[in-house]
Amino acid sequence: MSQRTAIALLSGGLDSATAAALAQEEGDRVIGLSFDYGQRHRRELEAAAQIARRLGLAEHHRIAVDLAAWGGSALTDLSQQVPSDGVEDGIIPSTYVPGRNTVFIAIGLSLAEARGAQRLVLGVNAVDYSGYPDCRPDYLQAFQTLADMASKAGREGHGTQLWAPLVTWSKTTIVEEALRLQVPIAETWSCYSGGDQACGVCDSCRIRDAALRDAGRPDLCSRPNP
Repeated sequence: MSQRTAIALLSGGLDSATAAALAQEEGDRVIGLSFDYGQRHRRELEAAAQIARRLGLAEHHRIAVDLAAWGGSALTDLSQQVPSDGVEDGIIPSTYVPGRNTVFIAIGLSLAEARGAQRLVLGVNAVDYSGYPDCRPDYLQAFQTLADMASKAGREGHGTQLWAPLVTWSKTTIVEEALRLQVPIAETWSCYSGGDQACGVCDSCRIRDAALRDAGRPDLCSRPNP
């Protein structure tokens, strides 16, 4: 029986690295796919390349898709400030990038069909962020229906399956799994601010650091001694 192939969308952050490692643990041959979409925190692309090497991925591709051409997000429009007051329940923050996951998943499905991959691995998480619309289970379910209809493989009954193992996990659980899988957490990058060092105050840094402390690894925080 041939080894299953999976395409992992690899941002360079903790979640996507953990999802890719989980796919490897299940025996998948994992191909990484990263996107330069004009994000201010392009430092994450260096992290993605390093993670791909450390995990020993079969391939790693980087694609340019300039979502910054029209902005609409604090991550792609440098005139907007990255929020640093913490996550507000029920409020989708300005770090939401219009259409980002829709574009990324569509391109990932193209690579998956070209490579004969059975799974597209996503590190999306609906729990610890402010309800990004393209990180929710109902969105993934709807996209799966579209994916099955939009591809030759899907019409033939063997289309690529979207696999988002972290979607309902807490960030602390994700950190604990990353530690168990020996994901090189220190080499991942989650900060939104775009500097050479993690800021420790953006929403992403706050959530990551809180989970690392909960998991007993404050040494890996962007600010070990807040």
